[in-house]
Amino acid sequence: MPPQGVSNKAMMLAGGAATYVVSVGLAYNYLTRDATADGSEGAASAAATSTTNFTNSCGCRAGCHSYVNDPRRTSIFSNIAYKYDTDIDTDEFVMGIKLLRRIMLYWHARGNILEVGAGTGRNLYYYPNNDGIKRIVVTDLSDKMLMEAKRKIAKMGQDKRSVFITAEVDAANLSQFPDSSFDTVVDSFGLCSFDDPVAVLKEMQRVCKPDTGKILLLEHGRSKTWEGITRHLDRNAEKHAKNWGCIWNRDIDDIVEEAGLDIDVKDTWHFGTTYYIVARKGKNIA
Repeated sequence: MPPQGVSNKAMMLAGGAATYVVSVGLAYNYLTRDATADGSEGAASAAATSTTNFTNSCGCRAGCHSYVNDPRRTSIFSNIAYKYDTDIDTDEFVMGIKLLRRIMLYWHARGNILEVGAGTGRNLYYYPNNDGIKRIVVTDLSDKMLMEAKRKIAKMGQDKRSVFITAEVDAANLSQFPDSSFDTVVDSFGLCSFDDPVAVLKEMQRVCKPDTGKILLLEHGRSKTWEGITRHLDRNAEKHAKNWGCIWNRDIDDIVEEAGLDIDVKDTWHFGTTYYIVARKGKNIA
């Protein structure tokens, strides 16, 4: 029985809020663990051979090696591709990331679609299966990540499988696609990983149709509302980049603004660290 003066609804809301906080906290702690601890440490070991002098918010002292700044950081994706889905699936479920993927794609993905930085294809099952989808070009620079996506597509029924095309492509150089050739351009949790996220967003805009085209972003980055969480991201940025190849404390607002996108919708979740953005090609983008 709830305390006097406290309704069942209030108790449920408080319990739900507590569960949410604990779930997010556990997920962040889990994601700072060593993703390469089971023998896939090749990329991290190779990266450790270089040293970068810098002082920033990544938690690394000047003069030490920086996994955040190492140009070989993205090679980690190929080393963890085979177990990436298993490692993050529960966290995505608990934090509602799967639901955000489904909502974004169901309501906004239409026509000819390009997905950049698709990784293992964690969005594949959430694209609507209807006449509004003509084709979905799934791209990633990591051949091993893309191989996992291909395996998922191969297991689909023929009616859904037929709309997918896969290609090994650098998101910062989409030169094989003509200007204004896609109705929808998608990236989920890629701005944290690309070497030049602004260049990627500019390329996404170039290939997106003006006016009617949409650019869909589901990203994570530093929180503007919860300083304690942002400090946690900063302190663990080097460890996270070493383990996962991802720079999780980037300023998504600054990146999007610099790229010149016109934003229709922007919502944040998980104490301001997850960004849900529906945008259009900027008017100043050729």
